[in-house]
Parts: sequence; structure tokens; C-alpha cells
Amino acid sequence: MVHRNFLLVTFPAQGHINPVLQFAKRLICLGAHVTIATSHYAHRRMKSPAPDGLSFATFSDGYDDGFKSGDDVEHYISELRRRGSEALADLIVSRANAGRPFTCIVYSLLLPWVAVVARELHQPSALLWIQPATVLDIYYYYFNGYGDIIKNSSNDPSYSIELPGLPLLTSRDIPSFMHTSNTYNFGLPSFQEQLEELEKESTPRILVNTFDALEPESLRAIGKFSLIGIGPLNIPSAFLDGKDPSDTSFGGDLFEGSKDYVEWLNSKPESSVIYVSFGSISVLKKQQMEEIALGLLDCGRPFLWVIRAKENGEEEKEEDKLSCRDELEQKGIIVPWCSQVEVLSHPSLGCFVTHCGWNSTLESLVFGVPVVAFPQWTDQQTNAKLIEDVWKTGVRVTADKDGIVEGDEIKRCLELVIEGGETGQEMRRNAKKWKDLARAAVKEGGSSYENLKAFVDEIGEGCC
Repeated sequence: MVHRNFLLVTFPAQGHINPVLQFAKRLICLGAHVTIATSHYAHRRMKSPAPDGLSFATFSDGYDDGFKSGDDVEHYISELRRRGSEALADLIVSRANAGRPFTCIVYSLLLPWVAVVARELHQPSALLWIQPATVLDIYYYYFNGYGDIIKNSSNDPSYSIELPGLPLLTSRDIPSFMHTSNTYNFGLPSFQEQLEELEKESTPRILVNTFDALEPESLRAIGKFSLIGIGPLNIPSAFLDGKDPSDTSFGGDLFEGSKDYVEWLNSKPESSVIYVSFGSISVLKKQQMEEIALGLLDCGRPFLWVIRAKENGEEEKEEDKLSCRDELEQKGIIVPWCSQVEVLSHPSLGCFVTHCGWNSTLESLVFGVPVVAFPQWTDQQTNAKLIEDVWKTGVRVTADKDGIVEGDEIKRCLELVIEGGETGQEMRRNAKKWKDLARAAVKEGGSSYENLKAFVDEIGEGCC
């Protein structure tokens, strides 16, 4: 429909592409036509064909063979901005000249320059916030009067951080970009610019991958912003509302998986398997991998562990190999990648050891799987806090003075979640509660469905 023609611009990383693709499918179901703009490299690696109503517009970010370990992150971010801004402006103008103008530009995190291009070309825009509303609030408070309080807390782990409308936090609960030890210099400036661009809008709109019942206070904490809960976005329809049984995958996987694990899962008893995955970006130290292996072996339960293969066909060096790999493969299965929704929805799943990326966190809630929270960086510390203390669906690991989580601690957490008497039972009850609420939110008549429909209708009427 011409009057509902959306352009979605996504950062070319797995954790951004998955929710953007599912968001596109939701928009199409509401009668919109959608174009997704991302890098040549990301689009080339996507495994599935686009659904009807979705097209792609790709551009070069200067890294057409992919961003590699050792590349300069800040140079990449700069090139993405420069090249992406030019490509986006050309696309918007050419579509308008062809009589098929976009009616709204929606962009994901780390792309504040999209808002600049949209404003310069008088295009309505909205931010798709793919982290919890709580994290957006923390960034807002950091740049609006609470920065010193948050920074000073880094020196005292027991110091409480009180922010309006949010649970009580400590230094280990705030996003890693705010820590004094942060080495990613692009992080904070990017989020600051993002908030500044939003404040330039007369009616800033932020679509959040969450749902009203999950973060009621956080969605309302910032009066000047309209935070609209439209999630969970990152679950294919076949696993969520069942409206499209053929929608069984995101369609945006950037990694090759294997199917061996499905048959293996089928052979295991109900609620018995430990699933371990640290997402598409985090790379753990060899020492930490060895400790995870020890924890899994000591726990004695079957496990499915995702250990990503080296990029570009590189051979694994001998010194990087796990010392107990043979013993591990007798107890469990190790795969380079898998369909996470397929694994989490399997009846044999009993526990999820996760880095607490927001996609993984939401997926654990949607499938009612209790977790061992093992956060690494960015928003993951805050997500772990919410899992353990607010939603009470898991337990968070505690690292030693060197930042390593030891095997005994991993075993303790696993046993607490899987066999932990009343505590473990409470986690499973809570997981079931959030599973039901998440599914209710996206069904027709649910809060997220109605919120998104209202937004799309508003766009169609030219009110954005």
C-alpha cells in the first residue's frame, strides 16, 4: 500500500537483523510494504528468501568482505555513517521521484545518522530500540543529570544507584559502555547522539522490543519520549502466535548451522538438557571456556553448547582447543551454530546458559526456559539484573577477582536452576508466567499488537 511504505535501516549485525526482520513481517501483516536497507555483506549472508511484501536495498559500508577481528571499530562506524548516509539519501530521493515515496523511516541502534538524513529530507522517522526500555532509561539518565552518580559507582560495587522509575541498581547492573574500564569509545557518544537526535523531533517516537506487562514502569519513566512496546519481535510466528505456520525462522542467520542437534535433542528426556550459547559477537577467553567445560562436566547433565567456528575457514589452533573436548562430546553435543528458537522450544530443554543479549533474553521468556545469566558487555549486565531480581526467571553467575567465572560457580548456578528445590521451582513458575504474558501481548487484541497497529494507522493517516 503506497500510503504505508516503510524503510527499515538496520545495523549489519545478527542481533539487529533478527528483530528488524520480524518487525518487517509484522508490518507486512498489517498491510504495509517494507524495504530493509543494510550492508552488502550482511544481505549476502542471509540464508532465506524474503517474504512477499519485503524488498532489500543494500549499500557498501566499506567492508564488503565483512568486519574482521583486528579491524578498527571506530573506523568502521565512521565509514558506515559516511557511506550509509549517502546511500540512504539517494534511495529516499529516487523512490520519491519514482512516485513511490517512503512514508516512514525506522532505524535500529547505532545509526543516529539515519535520523539526520530523514530530517534533512523531511521524512518522518522512528527509532526501533532493540534493547529493554530499562536500558534506554539508564542512558537517558546518564546524559541528563545522573552521569556522575553512575560513574562514581564504578569504584564501589556495593553502592546503590537510584534512578526514577527503575529498580535499584549497582555498578554491575549498568551497561558496560558506562564503566571506567570500557574500551569501546564509539559506544557512549553514539547513544548520546541518538538521544539528542530524538530530542530534536517534535514528537519523538521510539518503538521498543518489549511488552507493556514486562516493563510497565520503564516504558513510562521518561515523560518527554513516547516509548511504544511492540515486542517480543524476535520470535517467528510459528513459535509465537501461530498465525503463520510457515514462519519458522528469522531468515537472517549470518552463520551456517547444523541439523545434527535436532535428532540428538529428540533422544533426551523432557527438561533435561542444558543449552549454552553466547550469541553472535562475544568471544570468551580460553580460560573461561575451560571453566564452562568443567562446570558442565561436573553437573553431569546432557548439554548442547554452541561454539562458533572460526571466521573465513580458519583452522582452530591447537592451543585454542578445549583440553577436555573428547570427554565433553561423550556427555553432550557441540555445534558451530543452531536455530535458537528451535532449541529453546524443544521439550527436552531444561536450562539456558546465556550471555543475556536482549534477543536471547526475550526468547528465554517466550519459551518459558529458566536461565543461568552470564553477561559479557553492553546491555547484558542490565538484562541479567532484570532476569534475576525483577522477573525472577534465573540466577546470575559471580566472577572471581580476575573476571573469570569458575567451574564450581557454574555448577552451583546450574544445579540451583535445574534441581534447586523451591528456588528452582519458583524460577520455572515465573518463566511460565512470562511465557503466557509474552504470547498474549502479540496476539490480536494484545498490547503489542494494538500498539503497533495504532502506530501503523497513524503513519497511514499522515500524522507521524
